[in-house]
Amino acid sequence: MEEALRVEEEERLAVEAAIEREAARQEAEEARRRAVAAVPPPAPAFRTAEQTVVMVADDSKVVRIKTGRLLAAHHFQVVMAEDGADAARQIETSLPDVLVTDVDMPGMTGLQLARQVRGDPRSAALPIIIVTSDSDQLQDQAAAAGVDVVLGKPYPEALLIEHIQQLARVKAAE
Repeated sequence: MEEALRVEEEERLAVEAAIEREAARQEAEEARRRAVAAVPPPAPAFRTAEQTVVMVADDSKVVRIKTGRLLAAHHFQVVMAEDGADAARQIETSLPDVLVTDVDMPGMTGLQLARQVRGDPRSAALPIIIVTSDSDQLQDQAAAAGVDVVLGKPYPEALLIEHIQQLARVKAAE
């Protein structure tokens, strides 16, 4: 009788252990599923121009329109800002993929805008292209402000497109 009780106890313990192992396995599987679901999909190494938002900040309406048309012709999404302060306000609510800004604007200059963008952790990595008529003199100030590219006026339109594609990791149209 004692032997039968011992065997019965061993069987009960074995069943309990099997149940605990299965529960632990199911719990681990559920935790893995939750972890996988929580991880966002990786960003594509490259994006298309259609997926790229470029903000153009310039106090000259003519320049904004001309630059906007150029970018739209290359299939970029374009957002316009009338000056540095307008660009800063828009960036606070909706971050573009690249910022193209004039340096000489009333109120907030392009350099001041660049410093503000770099000072905010949400926008610190935003690629910035600054356009100026005096690119040689501006290089050091632009670098100190965190500007990625300084383009001297007049610049070849293809060069602006090339810089935007590189900074936004845009896959060239095939």
